[in-house]
Amino acid sequence: MQDPKSILIRNATLLDPNAGTAVKGDLYIEGGVIVPTPATRHPTPATPHPTPDTRPPPPDRRPDARVIDAAGLYVAPGLIDVHVHLREPGGEQAETIATGSAAAARGGFATIVAMPNTRPPIDTSERVAFVLEQGRKAGHAEVLTTACLTRGRAGEEVAPLEELAAAGAVAFTDDGATVQDDDVMRDAMRRAAALGIPVMDHAQDRAMELRGGAMHEGARSRALGIPGIPSEAEIRIVTRDIRLAEETGCALHIQHVSCAASVDLIRDAQARGVRVTGEATPHHLLFCDDDVDPARPDRFKMNPPLRSARDRARIREGVIEGVLSVLATDHAPHSMTEKARGFLKAPFGIVGLETAVGASYTALVRSGRMDRMRWLRAWTTHPARLLKRPAPSLAVGQPAQVVLLDLDTPWTVDAASFRSLGRNTPFDGMELVGRAVDMMNLCPWRT
Repeated sequence: MQDPKSILIRNATLLDPNAGTAVKGDLYIEGGVIVPTPATRHPTPATPHPTPDTRPPPPDRRPDARVIDAAGLYVAPGLIDVHVHLREPGGEQAETIATGSAAAARGGFATIVAMPNTRPPIDTSERVAFVLEQGRKAGHAEVLTTACLTRGRAGEEVAPLEELAAAGAVAFTDDGATVQDDDVMRDAMRRAAALGIPVMDHAQDRAMELRGGAMHEGARSRALGIPGIPSEAEIRIVTRDIRLAEETGCALHIQHVSCAASVDLIRDAQARGVRVTGEATPHHLLFCDDDVDPARPDRFKMNPPLRSARDRARIREGVIEGVLSVLATDHAPHSMTEKARGFLKAPFGIVGLETAVGASYTALVRSGRMDRMRWLRAWTTHPARLLKRPAPSLAVGQPAQVVLLDLDTPWTVDAASFRSLGRNTPFDGMELVGRAVDMMNLCPWRT
């Protein structure tokens, strides 16, 4: 009987973002750990008068190992997504921890970080423990979780950060809402800094956001007659957050950066030594407000919105320069019933776990703007550094959280085939290059 914990991946290109190497070879996995690749037996060349060889034969791979011929494919550490909405508890009709983590595994992600804007929100140690336990039960990918910055995500009172950290929260955020009160945010940042845990912020001025805007405020929104969300809504909070991070020493991570000015603010703060990082999403790399179809809120209504072509170009440059060192999906599933309410009333958000590799690789690497290793680091070593976790690696002795990648073959997105319950994606029907080979099949000991 085959031992599913013993796998030999042969003839692949091994991409190790920690070592910075790309070499052709084999990878051997046993018991969920990367181990030295066993030597294979080679016949001794014939001689006219062969001398009997009494030495034991060299070790071979285990005869019951599963062998994967990965010629033409790449092996890399499993990707990390620091920004995922799993909806459980309270929104299971849109996604569950099990379906979301299955989508993550299919998309090439070994680790995902859940956001706390559930119903009820993740603002108690018991709710942190619930998310972690449900992730372990599902077994598709490692599920980590953030916890709320403020109680109930109301922005009025700092949550019990110390208890939440002790329960296993890896970061604090009120994602989907912004702490408006500077004093509350300052207090939260001071306490997070003392704990050594980063604050992630959905940087969007609530006063501007709540005016009913549904897309980027600009020429396109005016032409469509759709109320807009101005860039200043993000810029104002990014400016405020950087000032407070500089004051408190807190590690600050700006989520889903969408504005050109935000990239420049983060770059300048980094140059001053402020502990600030930023993330870009695949949809902000590929689309802009000119692409918005008001009849398709399922594809084009997200927050922050798709902004101008100039903003999109600066987001790409920010990733290429390393100012935005992290790529993340902001995977935000909704039921199609919810998304059918029209552009003004439909909820914000699109899914992205199963298209992230192709969308980001197409935008950055196939375009010739970024090399493959730097792209991979934005999905692996940089998110790991943000979370203060060991750098993902293919070194012997490391956990075998690995993914096979096909980075050469075009494929067409079919949302109907997603493992996520969400079908709300702008990538449906789009041809991309770059795709994960199913991690759930590659790593059967995890299921």
